[in-house]
Amino acid sequence: MARPLTVVTGGSRGIGAATCLRLASDGHDVAVGYVRDAEAAERVVDAVRAAGGRGLAVRVDTSVEADVDRLFATVERELGPVTGLVNNAAVTGPLGRLADTATADVRRVVEVNLLGALLCARRAAQLMTPRGSGVIVNVSSAAATLGSPGEYVHYAATKAAVDALTLGLAKELGPDGIRVNAVAPGVIDTEMHATMGDPERAHRAAATIPLRRPGRAEEIAAAVAWLMSPDAAYTTGAVLRVSGGR
Repeated sequence: MARPLTVVTGGSRGIGAATCLRLASDGHDVAVGYVRDAEAAERVVDAVRAAGGRGLAVRVDTSVEADVDRLFATVERELGPVTGLVNNAAVTGPLGRLADTATADVRRVVEVNLLGALLCARRAAQLMTPRGSGVIVNVSSAAATLGSPGEYVHYAATKAAVDALTLGLAKELGPDGIRVNAVAPGVIDTEMHATMGDPERAHRAAATIPLRRPGRAEEIAAAVAWLMSPDAAYTTGAVLRVSGGR
């Protein structure tokens, strides 16, 4: 059988990079979507190849329709038909109360986390539907149900929308042989916290997590990989919470 070919947006770091490596070890060829750090993306591609898969890095701003179209066109031209999408690209903006958040930051979070997820899912659906098969996994967040007051209510709102996208699209695409699920991570120890302006946030949060520690990117990647796998063949429309009990 041909190897699955999966596009992972936001694949150059954190959960995205861990997912690329896990999928490669599970037998996938992987296209790494990234927005800024070409060197980091190429390191992930090298690791994918070392694991036995074909790899390709493509620069893409998922909030831009032309970029999304170019991403999928490049992958299909260079590697072949896309069989899977991990909709992982996301931003948070600085931590703080919504009342103090700049409109530009709110707009960017909505454009990347929601519009970007919609554009990527739509393009994947357009390609997968005529083929009668495919898998989409959206990366949501436990924030979707917790609300994240005082930190990033706007981010939480976009992730709640991703959950709705997951459910609706699963029902819409199920008759076409396409499964759509989501993973909702809790507090994960990645560089995203430093980007928010609070590098120690994940470890401070440990006291509020029943398992008393932040999660690791590899633990989220494992959940994504299961949802992408034949073992999850009867699973669609699910939001799998991987949050240490929080």
